[in-house]
Amino acid sequence: MSASMNVLVATAEREVYRGKCTFLVAPGVAGELGIMPKHSPLIAQLCAGELRITKGVDEVDEVFVSGGFVEVQPDMITVLADSAERASDVDEAQAVEAQRKARELVESKDGETDLARAEAELAITVARLDWLKKKKKH
Repeated sequence: MSASMNVLVATAEREVYRGKCTFLVAPGVAGELGIMPKHSPLIAQLCAGELRITKGVDEVDEVFVSGGFVEVQPDMITVLADSAERASDVDEAQAVEAQRKARELVESKDGETDLARAEAELAITVARLDWLKKKKKH
């Protein structure tokens, strides 16, 4: 059997994923991180994107994370995400509505809107919908 490592993906509210994998790809702010068993220890910041967890030759689990941190140890990967969800947990209509509201906030330009926060929220909703559309194609 090939080498494997333990993976935990969690948010402040819940555990989203726990299991073993042979390879993991995480959306780091400086680019994608590819992690294999016995990887050197590291901590990296994550941006919004897809976490791909390879368990076997044709078995891959995918989780969308909106940001957070990944800690890598030689036999354990811990992802502490701002939010995380599997495609099956996402309601596409709600995701489209969230994107519409975020876009309205960015475009409102009133003095009460925190523009940086609104733009960050819009970027996350766009990435989330792009990910959902990609999942539907497969």
